[in-house]
Amino acid sequence: MLHNPQSFYPLEPTRAQLAELGHVVWARAMAFTENLPTSPVVPAEKLPAALIKTMLQAPGETQGDLVPLLDQLDQAIKHAYDPGSPGMLAYVPGGGLSVSAVADFYARITNRFVSMARVAPALVALEVGVLRWFAGLCGLPSESGGVFTNGGSMANFSAIVAARHARLGEDFFDGAFYISAQTHHSVAKAARLAGFPAAALRIVPHRSDLTMDEDALRRLIALDRTKGKRPFLIVASAGTTNTGAIDPLPALAAIAREEELWLHVDAAYGGFFRLTERGHKRLSGIEQADTIALDPHKTLFQPIGVGALIARDPRLLVAAHENDGAYLRDVSRQQTYGGEHLPDFAHMAPELTRDVRGMRLWLPLHLHGVAAFRSALDEKLDLAAYVHDRLATVRRLEVPWKPQLSTVVFRMKAKSSSADDIAAANQATQELLGRINASGRILLSSTEIDGRFTIRVCIVMHRTHADRIAEALDIIASAVAQSD
Repeated sequence: MLHNPQSFYPLEPTRAQLAELGHVVWARAMAFTENLPTSPVVPAEKLPAALIKTMLQAPGETQGDLVPLLDQLDQAIKHAYDPGSPGMLAYVPGGGLSVSAVADFYARITNRFVSMARVAPALVALEVGVLRWFAGLCGLPSESGGVFTNGGSMANFSAIVAARHARLGEDFFDGAFYISAQTHHSVAKAARLAGFPAAALRIVPHRSDLTMDEDALRRLIALDRTKGKRPFLIVASAGTTNTGAIDPLPALAAIAREEELWLHVDAAYGGFFRLTERGHKRLSGIEQADTIALDPHKTLFQPIGVGALIARDPRLLVAAHENDGAYLRDVSRQQTYGGEHLPDFAHMAPELTRDVRGMRLWLPLHLHGVAAFRSALDEKLDLAAYVHDRLATVRRLEVPWKPQLSTVVFRMKAKSSSADDIAAANQATQELLGRINASGRILLSSTEIDGRFTIRVCIVMHRTHADRIAEALDIIASAVAQSD
């Protein structure tokens, strides 16, 4: 228990108490980070029912003890998937850079409000600087800008709202927009939240490589126009969650120009691979987008909870989201500081109050340097290519597509294309996944692609290196050998 608890009056610890609190928490944090290489990716022990009851308890009236409370938190953390583990190869994991956590602590203890430029102009400039760098990385012009969100889902939502406002106006129920079956599910959810009926969402067929078929897109747009619909938006994927597939961005951009549609690119997973030479080439065409969703908590290895929406013309974000509150008028509109125009972020997205979300990016980018991030992403591309080549040699496995980014998918081969054989192969693949994940050393996830149960290996974690990938391949091979 911390010393002199009576001096916590009313809610502020003394400097000595805060130092002791910080020491206790920091020691645990360092131990947690040091143990990540050997810790299980998923809970190794059965969840105690008592733990749930403990965490559901209401707070007491009297002061508690720090160490027992931290013990409870450690137990809750222990019984959760570990997205920061080097063995986390499921979903598209979030990295949790240690330096970003330090920046987050500093941002939260200093507790500045950055949604209006006048309130914290230099901190708004900090975020603007990072967002401009994002825009430049994607090839957008210098006047582009954006806003930090809490993730890619909110970035997709605000992009759809901006496109709706710019292309359709207030009467938008006859609008139509276009995605593929591989588009992230957050886009369909965002459409619903943006007020569109289900019929507004048009699913464009995909090609054999799981990328959007631009010829089919043209036909759908033409058909919708004959039905009195107003096509207004194409959502392209720069790295699908299923396989990392990249839609034909230059072709889709050309269609958007010809048809006067808004082009939004969901690059939440793939966008930051533009840092690498291979990624820059594979993501050619992204520079023609009107808006781009990015997820730094994926491929910039940030702690979960930060995304970004980049806009070619940030004024269109303002036009779609701005709604002044009378009580904010004395901190709004003064936007030029040191000769620089700074935006009011509250007018560019749904959120009003938030912290300096960009600090967790600014500090590690400046401290580590961009080259460190480029090297880490190049390593992930190399590891994915290696996994693909190794799995392709396993006789009983089907590895349908070469990775365009850092995701490799595989499944058990079917004896034939008959429904019964496909069903049997799906069942065998599902059982294979269970054996692989039972190791506790790695966690893979699954998806369904065109009726086939498929296993994903997604290599994003900055802590995942060749040694864990070699171990993962051995685990997979052993699990395949156990198949009937």
